[in-house]
Amino acid sequence: MSSLTEKDRPIVQLLLNTGTCPRCILRFCCVGSQTLYRHPYKDLMKDLKEFLKKNQEKEDTVCFDVVDPPCKRIRLEHTEEGPDDVNHNGGLQQFPLVNNEDTAVENLAVKVCNVCLGVLQEFCEVDFVKKVCQKVNSADYQFTSFVFSMSLPPQLSVRERAAWLLVKQEMGNLGLSLAKDDIVQLKEAYKWIIHPQLSEELGVPADGKSLFEVSVVFAHPETDEECHFLATACPDCFKPAKNKQSVFTRMAVIKALEKIKEEDFLKHFPCPPSSPKNLCVALEIQCNNGAVFVAGRYNKYSRNLPQTPWIIDGERKLESSVEELISGHLMAEFKADSFNFSSSGREDVDVRTLGNGRPFAIELVNPRRIHFTAEEMKGLQQTINNSSDKIQVRDLQLVTRSAIGRMKEGEEEKTKTYSALIWIDKAIQKEDIAFLDDIKELKLDQKTPLRVLHRRPLAVRCRIIHTMKSEYIDEHHFRLHLKTQAGTYIKEFVHGDFGRTKPNIGSLLNRTADILELDVESVDVDWPPTLDN
Repeated sequence: MSSLTEKDRPIVQLLLNTGTCPRCILRFCCVGSQTLYRHPYKDLMKDLKEFLKKNQEKEDTVCFDVVDPPCKRIRLEHTEEGPDDVNHNGGLQQFPLVNNEDTAVENLAVKVCNVCLGVLQEFCEVDFVKKVCQKVNSADYQFTSFVFSMSLPPQLSVRERAAWLLVKQEMGNLGLSLAKDDIVQLKEAYKWIIHPQLSEELGVPADGKSLFEVSVVFAHPETDEECHFLATACPDCFKPAKNKQSVFTRMAVIKALEKIKEEDFLKHFPCPPSSPKNLCVALEIQCNNGAVFVAGRYNKYSRNLPQTPWIIDGERKLESSVEELISGHLMAEFKADSFNFSSSGREDVDVRTLGNGRPFAIELVNPRRIHFTAEEMKGLQQTINNSSDKIQVRDLQLVTRSAIGRMKEGEEEKTKTYSALIWIDKAIQKEDIAFLDDIKELKLDQKTPLRVLHRRPLAVRCRIIHTMKSEYIDEHHFRLHLKTQAGTYIKEFVHGDFGRTKPNIGSLLNRTADILELDVESVDVDWPPTLDN
């Protein structure tokens, strides 16, 4: 049985008299029954009115018949005599107990709560719930559950502190104590009320682990005015921040409240908190779906196509990229806000990627559509492939965030296979290059190439050429097939990069060598899983 008892009577009377709503009164009485908070506002007012009319000497609990067990308890421990009452200039004010309960309840019914600023009043009503659900439904998201979040005006923490000090004093007069952590949190109480209503209206359950979030941002026009004294008392807690319209953020206010002394707080803020001039406003109602991840492998057949948009000094150099040719279709089908592209390595703009392709993954941010069958993914893959002859994708599939890590695991220990068309300045015969086929596990020292030095730190990297196989073409050309450690700079291994890669093909042949064409023939990463296409 979770209910108010005789020891709660002075608290109920005190808070009603000072302009506190019934749900906040339940919070300060540490009532942990979720069901009780869901009672209609008028019924709660009526029940509190009946409770105050009960014989004060009767020790039995009142008619708050609820089956939910309480989650919090008042500490029934004797305390030292509470702080002396002081006038408004010094903090706590003396308030007579409510003698005319009818007047108190009737007045409160039309007033904005001096603690929650109306959050537990108007914003728990059916009209507001319908407004939230209309916003959700109009956003056209796919979801099977939801998680609800809320952002509150920072001064609610200040008002709650003032109300707690008032209640703590009254409890002290009764020989009891009330720790601030014993009070039911406003957000917790609000979610107890709103979750069942949203769930019924949306037709899906509330789930704390859901990837679909419905959030409401509450604001109040008097935030800066009510929090200003904290900036004077604790200036170190309030620092101007980018993208913040006010220094009075929730975390900054909480930090200041932890720092300020109780007597200083009482000198600057009324206790109990005064009746607000305005109701809170629901500034924003937002929806957001957790990211969806799509993986696959791509082949690149063009020697004039970068992997990602090629922009130098703010100027775009080429009209498209692998990333855009794939992600454009995914963005349209998933109806996402944005995307993030990643892959197992990257090839230069003039390098083709052949064989079974290069693994890639795309994070689709805040997608409206999230459910795709295997057949639909296969159709999406075909759409991408039909849209361009520069790329092809395979094994397109939905994956989890954690699975993407497998693409990057041990990246430098993986192997890659290349085919390079090489030019030699002096005439060669087939037997001049045959010895390359016998070289195994050739160790290279590669200083950061000049062509990437603007975006990579200067370092000497040790890389390995596992095997090589030469294919003679004519006196000045041959093709070299290489199996290398991932991360090896193949172009530099061929021409030497002015001696920055040692050894290199030029030094091994004692000739000047250059690379004319380069193809990636395989990327030996066993991910994502191969599909039956």
